[in-house]
Amino acid sequence: MAPLQAFLANSAWFAAGSAVAASSAFPRFVGLENWGVSASAVDRAHPSGVSACLASEPKKAAPPPPPANLGGRLHCEESKRVIRTEAEVFVRTYARTPVVIQSGRGCKLYDVEGREYLDMAGGIAVNSIGHGDPDWVKAVVEQAGTLTHVSNIYYTLPQVELGKRLVDCSFADRVFFTNSGTEANEAAIKFSRKFQRSSHSGDEEAPTEFIAFSNCFHGRTMGALALTSKEQYRTPFEPLMPGVTFLEYGDIEASKNAIKSGKVAAVFVEPIQGEGGIYSVTKEFLLALRSACDEAGALLVFDEVQCGLGRSGFLWAHEAFGVYPDIMTLAKPLAGGLPIGAVLATERVAASIGFGDHGSTFAGGPLVCHAALAVLDKIQSPGFLEGVLKKGVHLRELLSKKLGGSRHVKEVRGFGLIAGIELDVPAAPLVEECLSSGLLVLTAGKGNIVRLVPPLIISKEEIELAVEIISRCLPALDRGSSS
Repeated sequence: MAPLQAFLANSAWFAAGSAVAASSAFPRFVGLENWGVSASAVDRAHPSGVSACLASEPKKAAPPPPPANLGGRLHCEESKRVIRTEAEVFVRTYARTPVVIQSGRGCKLYDVEGREYLDMAGGIAVNSIGHGDPDWVKAVVEQAGTLTHVSNIYYTLPQVELGKRLVDCSFADRVFFTNSGTEANEAAIKFSRKFQRSSHSGDEEAPTEFIAFSNCFHGRTMGALALTSKEQYRTPFEPLMPGVTFLEYGDIEASKNAIKSGKVAAVFVEPIQGEGGIYSVTKEFLLALRSACDEAGALLVFDEVQCGLGRSGFLWAHEAFGVYPDIMTLAKPLAGGLPIGAVLATERVAASIGFGDHGSTFAGGPLVCHAALAVLDKIQSPGFLEGVLKKGVHLRELLSKKLGGSRHVKEVRGFGLIAGIELDVPAAPLVEECLSSGLLVLTAGKGNIVRLVPPLIISKEEIELAVEIISRCLPALDRGSSS
């Protein structure tokens, strides 16, 4: 569920809780029985009774159940039951769209009504090898039947093998595993501070400050949140970690001036911004950051949580620019949907980290690491990344051709299979109309950008179908802007 929850949370429409346009334009409807799901099986899997637990105080009254017809789509009793139960028991952090996803295969997802969706959201760039990949499933099942968890007190074969694979195919000398992207960035913050302290002996004051950039997103834990520029994420939880300066993404002179102050421990930058709006750096900007950091003794950290591991058409997005970091953070696609993150670092940085400086009970367990090895095998197979580059070009060319005549489309941009459609109006009506037409897409930026991050295995035909649906749904923007 976590990738789907995150997808919904990142949609500006869902977050705002806006009313949705009524539509019943789903292209296909398949009965549950066609997917091997009988009514009795659903009843057994989801009994109507809810077990009670002891409590010292009486429970508050549950919120009223949602209406039976949500977003203009008729729901079966199972969907309504799931939606109603969620409303009663979950902390209200996700204003979800009323779709209950049940299964997936390749680039397709299916809800409990049997409706089919073409997945251009990819669990927010997580499901890079699609849903239910046979080799990935085989790896997970085999490892689950062998060894799932022993903690980091002991060595395990999958963890060591994955660590070596990541080091061998990157700039890095050392790796540290986490459970998520935000945890990877938390570790990078700590490693940067510890490196600077180790590098400044005696009474010399070590740099402790950080630089991040406009439209950036580095996570929701307190340290990573301090490095995230969006005010709506930050303000409710202030005061955050002090000492972070936000500069304009791509501003070379401002970055040089800030770094040369000598107070900066590290500079965090996404080579391609996802949540921020699908903006890409230039080679000149990264070279300037690299040079300024080297001169001032600051570390350069690349956040490739969303754009890394093949999404750009390169194994690592920074390889397209020929500029290399001191630290890189990874997560989303690494284990094909299982929770994992990683920090890759040079020996110079890693040498400052000692026993007990950081750790995690669950991170890098044998199950997720074995799954990650299966993902790496796919992404590193001959011709795979070349295919991502070609499909990315095809996607952007089609988007420009099909959408270029719309008065609401300002720009189509992207890199590999991460693409953005910038609009002059909120994207919510278009996102909803696409959903009703069997296509899952995301928003980004300030809610005016449609973000496309499909599985990297997507076919040319599926790309063409996705663009055709978006094109057909464009009139929803006129209805949305006039309401």
